[in-house]
Amino acid sequence: MTDLTVNLNKIIHAPIEKVFDAWLDPTTLSQFILPMSGMDEPQVENEAREGGCFTIIMKVGEDKIPHTGKYLEINRPNKLVFSWNSPVSTDDSIVTISFTAMGVDKTNIELTHVRFIDEERRSNHEGGWFNILNKLTDVIS
Repeated sequence: MTDLTVNLNKIIHAPIEKVFDAWLDPTTLSQFILPMSGMDEPQVENEAREGGCFTIIMKVGEDKIPHTGKYLEINRPNKLVFSWNSPVSTDDSIVTISFTAMGVDKTNIELTHVRFIDEERRSNHEGGWFNILNKLTDVIS
C-alpha cells in the first residue's frame, strides 16, 4: 500500500451551506453518491456527528457493495473529514472535503482521498468521485 491520492476540485452553483449539508443528509446523499452512471440509488444510513458512522450500500447490477466510515471532523460549512472503507480500499483511507464560498450562490469543493491499495484502485476512485461531484451539481444546483 502507498499513499496514492485523489485530489479533485469542482465549482457548484449553490450556497455553501446547501452544498455542505447535502453530504450529511442521507436522502440527498443517496441521490448523488453514484460513482457510475446508470446506478440505482444506494441505501444510505448515517449519524451526522463527529464520531458518528455511516453506511452506504451501492448497487452494481445484482451486487451490493458496502461502504462504511466514521465522521472524523464536521466543521459546518467549511470542512468534512471521514474514513472510507470498502472492499477495494485500505482500512485507513481518508476523505477530506473542503468547501469555499465564492459568492452567495457559488461554492468550490476540494475533495482529497488518500491511501489506496494500488494505482488502479486510485484511478477508479478518481473517476467515481468525479462522477459523484458532477451528480451533486445536478442534484442541488
